[in-house]
Amino acid sequence: MTATEPDSTEPVSTEPVLEVKGLTIDFPVRGGEVVHAVKDLSFSVRAGSALGIVGQSGSGKSATALSLLGLHRGTSARVSGQVLVDGVDLVSATDTEVRKLRASKIAMVFQDPLTALDPFHTIGDQISEVYRLHTGASRAAARARTIEVLEQVRIPDAGRRLRAHPHEFSGGMRQRALIAMALACRPAVLVADEPTTALDVTVQAQILDLLAEVQSETGMALVLISHDLGVVAGTADEVVVMHRGVAVESGSAEQVLLDPQHAYTQGLLAAMPRLDSPLPERGPVREREREQERVALADGDRVDGDAGAGAGAGSGASASASASAADRVDAEPDVLVRIEGVAKHYRRGGALLGRRTEPLRAVDGVSLELRAGETLGLVGESGSGKTTLARMLVRLLEPSAGSVVFSGTDISAIPERQLRPLRRDLQMVFQDPLSSLNPRRSVGETIADPLRIAGGSSDAEIRTAVRELMTNVGLDPESYERFPHEFSGGMRQRVGIARALALRPKLLVCDEPVASLDVSTQAVILDLLRDVQREYGLTVVFVAHDLAVVRQIADRVAVMRHGRIVELADAATLFDAPQHEYTRTLLDAVPILDPAAARAQRARRREALAAA
Repeated sequence: MTATEPDSTEPVSTEPVLEVKGLTIDFPVRGGEVVHAVKDLSFSVRAGSALGIVGQSGSGKSATALSLLGLHRGTSARVSGQVLVDGVDLVSATDTEVRKLRASKIAMVFQDPLTALDPFHTIGDQISEVYRLHTGASRAAARARTIEVLEQVRIPDAGRRLRAHPHEFSGGMRQRALIAMALACRPAVLVADEPTTALDVTVQAQILDLLAEVQSETGMALVLISHDLGVVAGTADEVVVMHRGVAVESGSAEQVLLDPQHAYTQGLLAAMPRLDSPLPERGPVREREREQERVALADGDRVDGDAGAGAGAGSGASASASASAADRVDAEPDVLVRIEGVAKHYRRGGALLGRRTEPLRAVDGVSLELRAGETLGLVGESGSGKTTLARMLVRLLEPSAGSVVFSGTDISAIPERQLRPLRRDLQMVFQDPLSSLNPRRSVGETIADPLRIAGGSSDAEIRTAVRELMTNVGLDPESYERFPHEFSGGMRQRVGIARALALRPKLLVCDEPVASLDVSTQAVILDLLRDVQREYGLTVVFVAHDLAVVRQIADRVAVMRHGRIVELADAATLFDAPQHEYTRTLLDAVPILDPAAARAQRARRREALAAA
């Protein structure tokens, strides 16, 4: 593995700091069966180098990550093989030996910082505790080290922010705090398990840049685990691709990402949403473009006819054709939703204590139209107001100001009893299907709930309709009685889509529906949404932070920042010639699959940051 040279002038050791030999992880299940999570996995990592481990959900990535720190201990997992850190095998070592190695020699950054951090203790106390536990340092020394690592991960005003609790940090700041905690004891190996999942693209780029920078400064080894090949492209020296617990391909990042040999790797790369891939043809928008092309040809024929000797005879026919063509073009597509000056403001805490404070302007004066049958992409960073606006579109939130006119009715402030008949036409698919599905109800009954509430159908008719819906979204109707926890993330998202489609809505709002899914599952869900839109004649609002994903599905794109729309254009125009600097920043943060180009992109971001 090619090492990334640290800033230190000391030579980098050629001996691996982490070596995995024949790692196998099994989980016993009911009935005496065994699930093979990882099978005979081997790799090594040298100081200063980075290894990327990629694959779909269920491929064995996270099970591997946990075993690298001996975190399988105390679980039902059966682990064999060797995980050698500093010459100690974490598989066969005693609990005391493993505890000595954790944090001091090998540390981990977990996927979800909100659950990995204790909500009752400050960020500083949690980092200091780790440092004191493994080094025996005094409180003063631990506090000094805490400030040092917080500054190292670019948290401003670290001496003050260390007194903050996790909920006072944004998602990206919490992830930086977790990285700081992992760096506190100066480990030789850092394992990062999906450290950027569900973060918006600009924060994701910042975290990846930070990991590469820290690695370069300290000379530590990095194991980066992700379902996204674009995430590892600019960071990893070598890549291991896992499928069903087996390493199906491994090699340098350039070799694996640019010239993959295994069909599974090729499939993952093909499923990646990319900014340089051809734009797919759009349904209603492409039809309107074709109509305009036909009209242009008709107009051209008319002009040519007028120039000839027989213009008088021909012009009547041409004028008639032109008039009918003009009627078709001039008639704007039906506007399903019109929002004007919509705002959503929240009082800050000081207002409750009698202090005068500016409100939080989550959405601040947005106006736009949604055309029947189109897909509008709504993009922006976390906190830009996307989800708040999306929820106002289906009246899950009431605007503070402005109007939301749906199919001729202003739904922004009408009483719930008047809104209820329109609810069937306004449906939403949420980001996390597991939390939006009732764990105590079967998926079939969950999909049936809207039909039962609407009334007018027998149980047999509802069951038949649900089975048809399940088939339409790619679910096995025979799984009607199964529960959400028995499904994968992608299958649960299909359940959420089926439930939203049950009443044949006119407007479907999808709030980050693929943010936490691996790329192949993500591609399947995007294809599904395109199919059901065509079949059901839906108007879709697709909320996402990833412009490469939005590019695959949207007819038009609205870019939000600080509660306002800063750019609105059709997809081709926005991606080919973005007008706003913020849009260009979002596009520049989208991961690139070419490792050399990804590293050059990172260098440009570093130069821009230094110049700012």
